[in-house]
Amino acid sequence: MRSLLIIHNESTATERRTERSARKLLPEYILQSEGYQVRHTNKEEQAREWLMESEAAILHVPIADINRIAPKLLERKTVPLVWWCSSLTMSQSLESCEDDVRIDGVLTPSMSGSEIHWVLHFSTKQCFERKQWADEKQMLLSKLEERKWIDMAKGILCEIKNISEAEAYELLRKQAMNERKRMVDVATSIVKVYQLLQSQK
Repeated sequence: MRSLLIIHNESTATERRTERSARKLLPEYILQSEGYQVRHTNKEEQAREWLMESEAAILHVPIADINRIAPKLLERKTVPLVWWCSSLTMSQSLESCEDDVRIDGVLTPSMSGSEIHWVLHFSTKQCFERKQWADEKQMLLSKLEERKWIDMAKGILCEIKNISEAEAYELLRKQAMNERKRMVDVATSIVKVYQLLQSQK
């Protein structure tokens, strides 16, 4: 990982205009001195644009801002989100430390180059594991939704045709094959037509 995007807010952006000794604690200074290519911005639209060329986003903002910024970034591109925990961002985050925050790692100004490397490496692994979990969760929710429609359609067929659940399932399966559709699509059609007829009674 070489290309990093640092996102500031208004208060952390003013830190960059401080005296030279304090500047050495800024994320862009530290990360550049460790060989990383760094861009930084406090503008959300620019952050979303530059994110496309970055391998991670370093959030130099209070914790309360992370949950507002993160979804906008991640709808653009999946990258590790790493919080830069400076004395300023920490002091602005005291009330938010119990919040459920979506970050993959934490960096501090006192870390050595190898510690920074390992945090970024770990953050990348964490980010893609969480994406995989989110994808699996979405797939399971989708399957549960499909199961719901199929079960409702089976119930309707059992009631109307006076058949068993197994027979209703087999009827749905055959209809789906005949129409060259997914079983859930046939089931959804049956349920919606049934609900429409019931509402007209």
